[in-house]
Amino acid sequence: MNTERLKEKEGTAALTPYRTILASKKVDLACKCVFDRVLALLLIIFFSPLLLFFVIWIRLDSPGSVFYRQERITQYGRKFKIYKFRTMVADADKKGSLVTVGNDSRITRVGSLIRKYRLDEIPQLFNVLAGDMSFVGVRPEVERYTNCYTEEMKATLLLPAGITSPASIAYKDEDMLMEHYTSLGMTADEAYLQKVLPDKMRYNLEYIRTFSFWNDLRIMVQTVIKVVK
Repeated sequence: MNTERLKEKEGTAALTPYRTILASKKVDLACKCVFDRVLALLLIIFFSPLLLFFVIWIRLDSPGSVFYRQERITQYGRKFKIYKFRTMVADADKKGSLVTVGNDSRITRVGSLIRKYRLDEIPQLFNVLAGDMSFVGVRPEVERYTNCYTEEMKATLLLPAGITSPASIAYKDEDMLMEHYTSLGMTADEAYLQKVLPDKMRYNLEYIRTFSFWNDLRIMVQTVIKVVK
C-alpha cells in the first residue's frame, strides 16, 4: 500500500469525514500517545518475569524461534514487524493460510494455551513502545488483506494499529467462526475476506467515528474483563 497516496487523499468523499473527526481530537490523540508509551514501558518491566518464563517454555516445547515476527500494516499504510510469542510450528505461514481456523493442526501445545488467554500478544508491548502500535486501535492486517480494502476501509489506517479494539472483543472466537465457514467449502482466505473482514470493519469504522481517549480506556477495561471471563 502506498503511504504517500493515502496521505494525499484528504479530499476523497470516503476519508474526509474520518479525517475531520480525528482533526478535532488533537488533545485526545496526544493523551493516547503519551499514555501508550508510559504504560507500555511500565508493563514491560512488570511482565518481565512472565516474558522470561514463556521464552523458556516455548523454547522447550517445540523447535523454532520464541517470537513470531510478521510484516503488518499500520498508520498511513506504513509497514512494520509485529511481535508475538510463537504459538504455531516453525514456518507455519508456509504450511497453510495466513489466518487460523479452529483447532488448527499447526498450533503447538503451549500455543493453544497462551492463545486462549491472548498471552501471545504480550510482546506487542514493544511495538507500542516503538510507536508502531497503540493499546487500542484496529488490529493490523498483512498487506495482502489491506490491498483488498475499500476506500472507506482505509480510514482505519488513519490511526496506529492496536492490540485490542471493539472488533477484537466481538470476534474473540474468530478461529471457531472461521472453522464454520471453511466447513461450508470456503477457503480460509475466502472466509476471512468475504465474511469476517467486512463485518469487523463495521466495528472498526465506528471506533474511528466515536474515537476519544476515554473511549480507549473503556475498551481496554472491556478487553480485560472478556479475557478474565
